[in-house]
Amino acid sequence: MKKTLFVFILLLLVSEDIKAQFSQVTEEPTTSVEKDYTHTRGLWLGTYTKYRLNEKMFYYGEYHYRRTNNFIEDMAQVYLRFGLTYLVNNRLELTAGVVTPFYWAPQQDLPDQDNVVPQYRLWQQVLLVQPFDRLKLYHTFRFEQRWRRDYVVDSPFELTYRFRYKISGYYPLNNYKLVNKTLFASFYEEIFIQAGETITYNYMEDNRVFLGLGYILNENIQIQAGYMWTFRYNKGPTSFEHRHIPRLSIYHNLDFHRKRIERRKERVLILDEEF
Repeated sequence: MKKTLFVFILLLLVSEDIKAQFSQVTEEPTTSVEKDYTHTRGLWLGTYTKYRLNEKMFYYGEYHYRRTNNFIEDMAQVYLRFGLTYLVNNRLELTAGVVTPFYWAPQQDLPDQDNVVPQYRLWQQVLLVQPFDRLKLYHTFRFEQRWRRDYVVDSPFELTYRFRYKISGYYPLNNYKLVNKTLFASFYEEIFIQAGETITYNYMEDNRVFLGLGYILNENIQIQAGYMWTFRYNKGPTSFEHRHIPRLSIYHNLDFHRKRIERRKERVLILDEEF
């Protein structure tokens, strides 16, 4: 009986202590964190190249010129991407290469600052093509290893990682398929996720949505123009940025492999005529 009474009193004291601690926690005033949203405007111009070297291999290149602050007032980036593409089949491509972007500091000519800072990247990509009756979808999985640094003079390069997934689509408007002289609607959404020792809160780096129109001039040249909206962290865990960016892109394709085959056929025909 005494043991039962002792255990009961002990449990009662413990429960009262827990209740007191809980009430102290719940009675503490809570402070709401206000989120800060900014809107910026830029302009992105780009050229994309894809040159067929042989039956399975392509040279791939991207060259971007980007401005910011009321669309064109300040420089933002020059972006150079190079790679080699291996064609597994008509619906699967593998690409790998290097990237050398250059970033302009938001405020130029500050003391102890480099106004233009380079980055160095390796990148790998898997491209899946999903054709429908008229619509053509692309699924792009891109992986990047980035060595980047701050604008402060002599700041060290730090390694981070980024994963990108983009779904893009093309729909012909004046033809049944995407052939020469075709006007088409285009769209994409791309999600950016980053990781690394220096990444603390902004794992979700960016989300980009694009709507535009394009025109296939011929088998070598294609033009696209449209509007891109992006949403990302800005300067801290409670600061966010909306970016409003018109984009103009030119796509240039060449098939050196087919030209070599055609030249060989021409030489064979000339030899046959001689004999």
